[in-house]
Amino acid sequence: MSDIAASTIAFKGQFAREFPELAIPWRAEEAPDPQLLVLNQPLAVELGFDPGFLRSPEGVRLLIGNAIPEDATPVAQGYSGHQFGWYSPRLGDGRALLLGEVAGTDGKLRDIHLKGSGRTPFARNGDGQAAIGPMMREYIVSESMHALGVPTTRSLAVVATGRSVQRETLLPGAVLTRVASSHVRVGSFQYARASNDMELLRRLADHAIERHHPASDGEANRYLALLKSVISVQAQLVAQWMLVGFVHGVMNTDNMTVSGETIDYGPCAFMDGFDPGAVYSSIDEQGRYAYRNQPVVAEWNLARFAEALAPLIHEDEEQAVALAVEALGGFRQQYSDAWFSGMVAKLGLPEGIDDAVSSPLVDGLLGLIQEARADYTSFFRNLGKAARGDVEPTRGAVLDLAAFDEWLDRWRAAGPDADAMDRVNPVYIPRNHLVEEALAAASNGDLGPTVQLLEAISSPYVERPGLEKFAAPAPESFGPYRTFCGT
Repeated sequence: MSDIAASTIAFKGQFAREFPELAIPWRAEEAPDPQLLVLNQPLAVELGFDPGFLRSPEGVRLLIGNAIPEDATPVAQGYSGHQFGWYSPRLGDGRALLLGEVAGTDGKLRDIHLKGSGRTPFARNGDGQAAIGPMMREYIVSESMHALGVPTTRSLAVVATGRSVQRETLLPGAVLTRVASSHVRVGSFQYARASNDMELLRRLADHAIERHHPASDGEANRYLALLKSVISVQAQLVAQWMLVGFVHGVMNTDNMTVSGETIDYGPCAFMDGFDPGAVYSSIDEQGRYAYRNQPVVAEWNLARFAEALAPLIHEDEEQAVALAVEALGGFRQQYSDAWFSGMVAKLGLPEGIDDAVSSPLVDGLLGLIQEARADYTSFFRNLGKAARGDVEPTRGAVLDLAAFDEWLDRWRAAGPDADAMDRVNPVYIPRNHLVEEALAAASNGDLGPTVQLLEAISSPYVERPGLEKFAAPAPESFGPYRTFCGT
């Protein structure tokens, strides 16, 4: 690397150094013709990187792990996971690498991580590659989630490799450069627990406490406090998913972080018409990860986390189980409180409103829009217009007009705040038909639709002239919609 690159970018290698049992030293495959497709310049600056350097040929090679500092220690991380309910003891980064950690301008450590960088010892039967489309999807959707205020991993860049990837057809290959508070997952703890190495399990828990949940360190039972902290951040996270209509699509335990960030945007989508049973993943044939099931699955995943942590919570197994079960019992209430308060905000209702008033309003409206399969995002945004007196956009989206008019009267009597509603109900999300349009164009060398979509979703709550197409629901001809994980 050049002197300027070496002086501005330093990977700390903390995970690689502290957890050799969970990390296999590895290198990214050389890309024959790397070309930068998209760079997240604000994030680069936040990380302390020089965007100009990252756009240079050497910087692009750094972004895909082909030109890294000599002292960097890239590793493929090992973890277990329950995939669609079935336990796999050895998953790990089959096509990914942790380049290391960097300290951003705020002093906080963040992982720099690659997807699509080639086969690793965890690859099993996979080719280790990724295509432009799925990597662009993660870039677009993760940046949308960030703009919406949902905790998430982020995307720094997508680089075309110049290599073709064989899927149903030959597709142009790419590498995603991802940024996260860390990539420690529930599956990481399952892997450590399965090894029966209690010292490793303890070190991993201590690492999670230090990096993500330092308040747990002051508790009498720090590992029980860690469990409670992870339960809390996940309850908040999934409630936020539900409030914006996001369907993750593959909520395996290896896709649940202990930091509380959304990770791994594979077969994900934002809901179009409101349907609690919405499933967009082509591989979720039983609907395990349907929209309405996400809180239930999160609770199930957290129970697996508790099982892994149990030996640290108490040396007596029965007492450990009892303490863990009691902690897990808090998930539903925390989730329900977060979701319901979010729904009250989406309806613009005043803080402190009596549940006897707000609860029937929430339940009644959801029943009406479910019956009509009304567009979830547009309906709630238009409800702000109804609070200002223009009821036709929302009234035209429901079927039972008499019931809706009665609901409107009760809602207006509660005094909704239209401006407050606009601050929590987005105009712009990565609508599925626009995402597909952008991905298809990017795969054919046209980045225009991607740039336009990213511009719209970067400020999702502010309506702007000229962006009407990004606020419009999908045309009737679009669908049924299915997404694919990209492997």
